Amino acid sequence: MTAGPTQSLRSLATAHPEAAACRTRSRRLAAPGTSITTISLLHKTNGGGYSKTLDRVARYCQPPIDDCRVKMATITQQEPALTESYELADASKRAPSRDAPEPATHPEPCDEDGLDRRTLLKLVAAGFSFFMSGVNDGSVGPLLPYMIRDYNISTAVVSIVYGANFLGWFLAALTNTYLSQKFNLGGLLTFGAFFQLLAHALRVWRPPFPFFVVTFWLVCLGQAYQDAGANAYVASVKAAHRWLAFIHALYMAGCLVAPFIATPIASAGETSRWYLFYTFPLAIGAANLALTFCAFRDTIKLGRKSGSPEHGGPQTDAGEKKSASQLVKVTLMDKSMWMISLFFFFLLGASITASGWIVEYLVEIRNGDLGQMGYVPAGFNGGAMLGRLLLAEPTYRLGERRMVLVYVVLCIGFQLVFWLSVAPADEVHSVPNIIAASVAVSFVGFFSGPFFATGISVGSKLFSPEIRPTALSFVFVFGQIGGSIFPVMTGIIASRAGVGILQPVLVALIAGTGISWLLVPNPKQSGNTSLHEE
Repeated sequence: MTAGPTQSLRSLATAHPEAAACRTRSRRLAAPGTSITTISLLHKTNGGGYSKTLDRVARYCQPPIDDCRVKMATITQQEPALTESYELADASKRAPSRDAPEPATHPEPCDEDGLDRRTLLKLVAAGFSFFMSGVNDGSVGPLLPYMIRDYNISTAVVSIVYGANFLGWFLAALTNTYLSQKFNLGGLLTFGAFFQLLAHALRVWRPPFPFFVVTFWLVCLGQAYQDAGANAYVASVKAAHRWLAFIHALYMAGCLVAPFIATPIASAGETSRWYLFYTFPLAIGAANLALTFCAFRDTIKLGRKSGSPEHGGPQTDAGEKKSASQLVKVTLMDKSMWMISLFFFFLLGASITASGWIVEYLVEIRNGDLGQMGYVPAGFNGGAMLGRLLLAEPTYRLGERRMVLVYVVLCIGFQLVFWLSVAPADEVHSVPNIIAASVAVSFVGFFSGPFFATGISVGSKLFSPEIRPTALSFVFVFGQIGGSIFPVMTGIIASRAGVGILQPVLVALIAGTGISWLLVPNPKQSGNTSLHEE
């Protein structure tokens, strides 16, 4: 189809009513071969001329036309050196334009190309909730030795807290789908923020150890609701891989901050009052609750959850009609869910085992000072934060599947350096240097940093919008199984054989992470036609 530069959208809509032409922005291109401005269509047209133009533009557009929710086309003048593009937007969302499009010398961003303030506020709130989770998780390692000595318990007994973590995630996975059909996204996120605030309020007065274990269950229940909802929401926005990297970098920022606050508080004075650290997560927990309520207040209501991406729910009518049990059944029958869950099983097993036992390992095996060794996890967490920020884009552009395998090899190499650098000084092959160990563990964190966000990005492409929130909940709970089993096993074995077994366990878990990544299906070959737009 050819059209003159002044042809109005009204005439285009008359000639092709299936295109649903509306208000538009246009752009002239100076020479052939330059970038063609995007034109949004409700669906592909059936006319011969339009079909040819669609095929032609597909060679210019990135990503390819078949992978985009927004379809692309162009209307070309008869003159060979001039191309004019129109945006044909959804008629159900905008009123039809009464004027012909005006050529613009500078392209204006389309609605699909930017994020409004409300969406940005929700992304910030999602990121802050991950920061909150990071502060909680990052404090366990530095405080664990003080818990053992203050409660006068063994490493096997203190490992119960990891079992409580798993029970919180498990209950959330069972109830998340049901609650998501009763409350909108904002309600679930607010529940999660409230449970975390309550848990930290119960910790600040040093409760008896059994009651203290219950707070781990409660805080992980809240984390599960917030993490699953926030991940599902962020995975639905444009350029999701960048925003997933952002919120997961904030998680590592929380893990980085926690040791620098927990260690001075716990080591101050002759008698440690380590539990006073929880006044800090209590304060930011209140801020988390307020920010979540403010950002998602438009979705806090009782009733059947909306199926729009804005609410993080199913986007199809069929998905809205399915009950919670049906969604769970469909999710459990999805092979890709099990494969990506296996990846997170080993990934969280490695990261939580390392962060939870590294301080006790350095104190017992390397005879490090407890007041100083509490800062070593900050190297791992800081490296992971930088990795999630700096490696997100290279990982996406160079190939997520390929780069994760490269990072796994690098992590194993630096983990071996860490192993040797903290070995007892009387061993022949040891490099008894805690500074070298800290540097090595920082590089392990740096190269493992992109794993989590990349796994969520790939998993979100594998899951249809109908089951995405449910699938992500199960992925996280299976990941937490690994994050609970392996630290507990490490603690039980360490109570008999010593904490030195930490290193071979970590090497095996990192290797398992890489092997399980090979089993994850390729999203381009999964047959899912509703991949989110990047």
